[in-house]
Amino acid sequence: MTSPAAIASPARDALLAAAAEAGLTVSASACWPETAADGTVTALAGFIDSTFSPLVAEVTGRVMRSRGQPPASGPVTAIVMVTALGDVTSATRVAAAVDAGRRVPPLHFFQSVPNAVAGYLAARWQLTGPVVCVSGTGAGVDIAALLIEDADADEALVVRVDLAVTDGDTDCAAAILVTGPADRKRQ
Repeated sequence: MTSPAAIASPARDALLAAAAEAGLTVSASACWPETAADGTVTALAGFIDSTFSPLVAEVTGRVMRSRGQPPASGPVTAIVMVTALGDVTSATRVAAAVDAGRRVPPLHFFQSVPNAVAGYLAARWQLTGPVVCVSGTGAGVDIAALLIEDADADEALVVRVDLAVTDGDTDCAAAILVTGPADRKRQ
């Protein structure tokens, strides 16, 4: 059996490496699974059948709690979702319903959009910046850098999630919170 750290490290390592290459400062990071205790991700109200959104919420919560309290004025924080395949569990259920001529359950339709969980994150953590969803780690970090450089955000939460699609794979997620090189604030 592969250890949780060995499974999750590549996702977080890829985010950290891309942030370093972009010249961004990482103020917090987290991944899932992170320890042997990470067996089942906690369900997320309003999201059913899939671990995609609960994983995003879990790693985001870990990052936001580890960074501590933001300043009273609150930074503008962008959310950048990175996922190559999106919520394949929900997308598969939507496709099966359509193929069978059945009604698509509203929650499956809603959560089949990868950034559907971004609204939950924004409300839960008072994140007020732009939301972007891309398919590659490098692209996600580059977008975060541009949002900070263009003063659209003070910081960016970059979350990568990959659901298992073949036997033996494990769902995993990683997140980093980044700022500009000199912790530059918006004008």
